[in-house]
Amino acid sequence: MRSSQPHPRSPSVRSLGLTLALVSAFAFGGSGTAAKPLIEAGLSPLHVVWLRVTGAALVLLPLAYRHRAAVRQRPALLLGFGLLAVAGVQACYFAAISRIPVGVALLIEYLGPPLLLGYVRFVQRRPVSRGAVLGAGVAVTGLACVVEVWNGLSFDAVGVLFALGAACCQVGYFVLADAGSQGDRPVDPIAVSAFGLLIGAVVLTGVTRPWEADWGVLGGDVVMNGHALPALVPAAWMILIATVLAYLTGVVAVRHLSPPVAGVVANLEAVVATVLAWVLLGEHLGAPQIAGGLLVLAGAFAAQTSKPAGPATAGGPEVATDTDPVAVADREPQVSGRTSRTSPGD
Repeated sequence: MRSSQPHPRSPSVRSLGLTLALVSAFAFGGSGTAAKPLIEAGLSPLHVVWLRVTGAALVLLPLAYRHRAAVRQRPALLLGFGLLAVAGVQACYFAAISRIPVGVALLIEYLGPPLLLGYVRFVQRRPVSRGAVLGAGVAVTGLACVVEVWNGLSFDAVGVLFALGAACCQVGYFVLADAGSQGDRPVDPIAVSAFGLLIGAVVLTGVTRPWEADWGVLGGDVVMNGHALPALVPAAWMILIATVLAYLTGVVAVRHLSPPVAGVVANLEAVVATVLAWVLLGEHLGAPQIAGGLLVLAGAFAAQTSKPAGPATAGGPEVATDTDPVAVADREPQVSGRTSRTSPGD
């Protein structure tokens, strides 16, 4: 009997994936706006990161227990996601901004989507749509305008290497999120997010030494754009929205859109962060940033509207140009219930 579930390439599934990717980008984009008042109140950036990840891990702890079988099924996948997608991105990014300007670090970190396209094309040897390539290029150009990279141009080799490390860890986020759905032992995206955050919290605890922080700050007020509010408000937003919601929706979106397309859409995070800083923190938003935001939007639109090629002719080779990677994976021959593609994290 034919399954009633929509085909992975169907418009309804793709629309759901795009919606979730946008929700994830908006949620991730609010992390900086929520974190800044806490940092200005006396917490260090690293301690704020630890609060964010550990708080989210505790929130998802019941879900992790419910999906504990995933630890036996795909331990390497969960460990990799925790080390790369959670702890690695955060640690490398904050190490980078300690040596190079924030705008430059952000731009290098968001080279992740173009690097992801290269990984899919040359390592996994899967076709990449021209729309995703074009969208990634346009989005990175727009991102350079959003962060006004020309205002902080400087070169520090170690700082640049840390920022590149953050970009590579971002690639790991998309690749491992997709790998969880592959093979004969797929892992629920909730389990990937929950255990990834738990592992990331453990790693970051050793790096940040949270026992040295002044957590009394959370019992007082902080200032946001001249207005006082309880410190627990931005802390709760950062944990529940910018981390829990962001990771849960992001991992599911990758599985519906394919890593390359989801990666390009994720560039909207920087635009959201800039706009929220303008609205909630009173930070200036100039004409180059507005133009850059429009370019990022255009790049994301170009990537997610790229269409897979038609099916291969009988007995002929698959058409490799302008093809969505997920569609290609769906057409690969099946071998004993598994696709012929090998998946990272297996």
